[in-house]
Amino acid sequence: MLLWGFIAKQVRRWQAYRRTVLELSQLDDRTLADINVARGEIDRVARRAAAAA
Repeated sequence: MLLWGFIAKQVRRWQAYRRTVLELSQLDDRTLADINVARGEIDRVARRAAAAA
């Protein structure tokens, strides 16, 4: 049971990472600047979102 819980958590983290990357990548540079995220920071922001999931 412990293994399945770990796998489920990893899947949720991966989904949160992918969703964040996709959503932020679709924004234009001005909108990203409004939320204080540079295009080059999308990966870092997505990793933080995944860690919180």
